[in-house]
Amino acid sequence: MSRKPKKGYFVRGQFVAEGSELDLELKRELKGTDSASRTDKKRESDERQDLGVELLTLRIDLLDRLQAQGHLNDQLREAMAEARRITNFEGKRRQMQYVGKLMRKLSEDAVAAMRDTLNEQRMGSTRDTLALHLAEHWRDRLIQDDNAVSEWMLAHPSTDSQQLRALVRQARKDDTTSKADVAKGLLPRQGRAYRDIFQLVKTTLSDTEDAARTPEEDDSEVYKP
Repeated sequence: MSRKPKKGYFVRGQFVAEGSELDLELKRELKGTDSASRTDKKRESDERQDLGVELLTLRIDLLDRLQAQGHLNDQLREAMAEARRITNFEGKRRQMQYVGKLMRKLSEDAVAAMRDTLNEQRMGSTRDTLALHLAEHWRDRLIQDDNAVSEWMLAHPSTDSQQLRALVRQARKDDTTSKADVAKGLLPRQGRAYRDIFQLVKTTLSDTEDAARTPEEDDSEVYKP
């Protein structure tokens, strides 16, 4: 009497009987793969939703560039504009869900371009902040340190030295804060010369940075649709 053949299937030339340990293990692996795939899709969906929120902070000129390059369509831009206008919490939440839905329809290239543009805006803000801090640092040094003017003129010889020295002298005269006031934590008195020194330093540093840029750096900032 012939034995009844077992039900099963072949995997890489090996027979796997239904209900066997190997069968159960393969099914567990398959289920795990499906689960991981769903997890990946959920994570990607959440990331695009978050990206849509970040895009609301993007400058108008950068949004215009993304749209001109074909990475931002009219429907999504209008949805984002509407989200900015809505002040009601629940209404804004629903609108952002709609923005997220549109974001999920974008190509990978469009998403990558949006991330790059957001990074560009962040880097620009960081450079501006650092430039302000540097200008503030030089202003304070010029007023407080007698050697600072000579150091500044050595680094920036195109500066009008007479104007700078006059501003420094006036700023020192305007500051009548006593040691007792400083001990109390009072801020120094700041006149017009104080502000003029800051503006002079800031403008000079900015001009120096522009002059030091390489042609490649200049070309990278030219808009190319």
